[in-house]
Amino acid sequence: MLFKTSSIFTTSTKHLLHKKSLINPAFNLLAKPISSLKVVWRKDPQLDHAIVQDKPYKICSKVVKEVLNEPGQVIPLRYLEKRRERLRLNVKISTFLKYNPGLFDVYKDRIKPKTEPVRFVRVSHRLRNFFEEEKRIVLENEGWIVSKLCKLLMMAKDKVLSVDKLVHVKREFGFPNDFLVNLVPHYPNYFRLIGPPEEGKSFLELVEWNPEFAKSIIEQRAEDEFRLTGIRMRPNFYYKLPPGFFLRKEMREWVRDWLELDYISPYVDVSHLDQASQEMERRTVGVLHELLSLSLFKRIPVPILGKFGDEYRFSNEFSSVFTRHSGIFYMSLKGGIKTAMLREAYKNSELIQRDPLLEIKDKFVQLLEEGWQERQEQLKSRREEVKKDRVLMAMRDGETDEQESRRELEGQEVKCLSSLQVPCKEVKNENDLRRQGDFDFVLKQIVGDGVPKSVHFSVIFKMSSKRGSTIEMLEECGRRGCKGKIKD
Repeated sequence: MLFKTSSIFTTSTKHLLHKKSLINPAFNLLAKPISSLKVVWRKDPQLDHAIVQDKPYKICSKVVKEVLNEPGQVIPLRYLEKRRERLRLNVKISTFLKYNPGLFDVYKDRIKPKTEPVRFVRVSHRLRNFFEEEKRIVLENEGWIVSKLCKLLMMAKDKVLSVDKLVHVKREFGFPNDFLVNLVPHYPNYFRLIGPPEEGKSFLELVEWNPEFAKSIIEQRAEDEFRLTGIRMRPNFYYKLPPGFFLRKEMREWVRDWLELDYISPYVDVSHLDQASQEMERRTVGVLHELLSLSLFKRIPVPILGKFGDEYRFSNEFSSVFTRHSGIFYMSLKGGIKTAMLREAYKNSELIQRDPLLEIKDKFVQLLEEGWQERQEQLKSRREEVKKDRVLMAMRDGETDEQESRRELEGQEVKCLSSLQVPCKEVKNENDLRRQGDFDFVLKQIVGDGVPKSVHFSVIFKMSSKRGSTIEMLEECGRRGCKGKIKD
């Protein structure tokens, strides 16, 4: 549901509110402020699925990062097992390695001299090749990474951000692990590191303001629309409610009036605006929209956004924006973490416009899938081997049973019983039994008691060790039939 705002509707609404306030001055006290406008949170399964389907990728990334941070990029398996809870792994590390054979190599070594060898985990050769691909992709998109970093600084209050906070969000925006060492020093015209390199005391400062970077995604979209159609569009948010989602009347009117306000760029100075004004909320929505647009997956956990509350002038209740503006944002609760998502960036559960740096993720997923495919082939090969072993065992058991049956039947009489009650000729020997197959014959029972004589006819043979083919003859007798003498 896309809100198409109208200036006539807004004007009439304002006149109506003004008229009510003149008739009843107490009406102004009843008018709802921004903070009291509530929208009930509603689950969006498709956007939740976008988070769920990336779970294997994120878990594997955490484990890889844990190993890479170790000296020599090697760690004893039992040490890694102790960190399983922190990594949020619901399986043992050994099981994880079996499920993802393409990530690590397992070998034995000593932790200390004169100790028993234990299993170690190290980065595999294929994973090292992936790191080379990652460097290539980062180098190709270095300009885009620099513009992202500049935009984050340009939206900040003093054009300065804490280095620790930037390191904390590097995965969200696709910054390389060593961007402070191998990227920032190469652009002294844009960045300056200030403060001692201690925790919480080092900052990254913007040196030069680039007007090209000071255009938000919404402003850029309006310019692109003008170039295509020749019609100048007013920059505004794309507002679309999910199917089956409805707003109360008073909230719909407030949203329509709010959308009629002028767009406030996240890159302009807003120090003169009141923190509780609609204009400031509109600017906050603009900053959050821009941050989510710059992120890799168009989504960021709300606690991470909260770390930048001072720098981007967020209020203490800024997270209520995501539910109040449900046509712009969606707040997922998957994984026990509140995650803000940009609704316009998704079609069902797939991203519409992918960040160029997502090619790194695609390469990593390809590496994982290759390992999964190898595991499936190994399991299939093992199942086939087990199946062959079972067949061979069954054949051996069958031969053993036949030999035991011959030994048991040696020197005994065998009665072949048929359910047919017809007269027949006497069978003199087993050759006659093989040749004469006029009636269907079923091998019912080896000599025993309780067989009705009036129903069955039988053929009597004497088993001997020299006539080893008798068992085979009886089996054929059951398939083709035989003649026998009726016994009264």
